[in-house]
Amino acid sequence: MKTLEMTQAKGDLASYAEQVRKEPMVVTDRGRPVMALLPIENADLETATLSNDPRFIAMIERSRVLYPPGSGIPLEEIRRKYGLQRKPRAKGKRRTARAARKGRSPRSR
Repeated sequence: MKTLEMTQAKGDLASYAEQVRKEPMVVTDRGRPVMALLPIENADLETATLSNDPRFIAMIERSRVLYPPGSGIPLEEIRRKYGLQRKPRAKGKRRTARAARKGRSPRSR
């Protein structure tokens, strides 16, 4: 990983962006790391922003404590309680991302 001292950072942002595509870079201030420049891959702006927001991360952690896995109400129970039925799938509907990952069509469930 490359390092760059802030006092030496004289180039324009575009040139650093090109370098970061090849390998991440740590920017230092008097030898101490202060930031990292790295490419964003397989993420949109919202994901990149939220994944680095301490308030959002704290909210997720609180939710994990309050609602541990298996502590919720199953969807089928909610449907029974409120008399809800599954919506029929439209014919010719495209494969869902989940079905595609499992290598099958939505109708083969």
